[in-house]
Amino acid sequence: MRQLPLARTRRGAPHTLRSGLRLLSIALLVVGCASHTLMPKEQAVAIADRDRALVSHADAIHAAIRQSGNVGALAFLDAKDGSLVVLPGDSPADAWARYATSPESGTGRVSMPAVVSFVYRADVPKAPETVTHSVLQQQQALRTSLAALETELHDAHRRTEQRLDIVQRELAESIAATKQETDRSLAVARADVQKALSSLAEDLDSARQFMLRTAQLGWLNHELNVENASGIRKVATASQELTANSARLADTMRQLSDSLARQLKELANRLDTIQGMVSNTK
Repeated sequence: MRQLPLARTRRGAPHTLRSGLRLLSIALLVVGCASHTLMPKEQAVAIADRDRALVSHADAIHAAIRQSGNVGALAFLDAKDGSLVVLPGDSPADAWARYATSPESGTGRVSMPAVVSFVYRADVPKAPETVTHSVLQQQQALRTSLAALETELHDAHRRTEQRLDIVQRELAESIAATKQETDRSLAVARADVQKALSSLAEDLDSARQFMLRTAQLGWLNHELNVENASGIRKVATASQELTANSARLADTMRQLSDSLARQLKELANRLDTIQGMVSNTK
């Protein structure tokens, strides 16, 4: 018998007394296979012969299952030398997957027939199942494909996560660079505005100083005009006509001087107001 990883025994080896329960499980296999009335006679005979051959190995099969601790095992006679092969597992697909992934599967030492039986442990109330080699191979191929797909999906997810990390890092760097550039631009604009305000304040101060000096000259001119008017009035006593003309001229000049003085005062007041607003803006 071959059990992965149990040892191998040849057909005809001595067996211990078989328990009634083990014989019953193998007998159920025989009855189940023989119940397929639609099988050709030759195929039914072959299946019955195979089951009868397995009945003689019932003790060895159940001993292997019990030793493995699994729910059951695939049991068959090697197609080359007729030795018993037991592949433990919790289901037919699981037993075949365990064998397919074991080192012994690549040695070619086991030759599986087209149809095999999955025998359940003695305490499991289930009849043996008949499965085909091709179905087991298809299930294993499906498992391999699913495993490869899962690996591919995992790799794709990992690559996506890596790409996402790179994009997030590049975005953060771009945002930081944009913020720095914006801060520099705002600083330059703020400096330009401050410079323009300072220049405007200087210009307004210069204009205020000029207007103040002009106002001072106007007051001096007014004083001179007043003095000239007094002198003219004194000279006017010499000639009535000259006095009358001089009086009218002095009166006219006084009115003009008063008007100019008021305008200059108003202008000076406005300049003071503008200078105060500029100082508050700074």
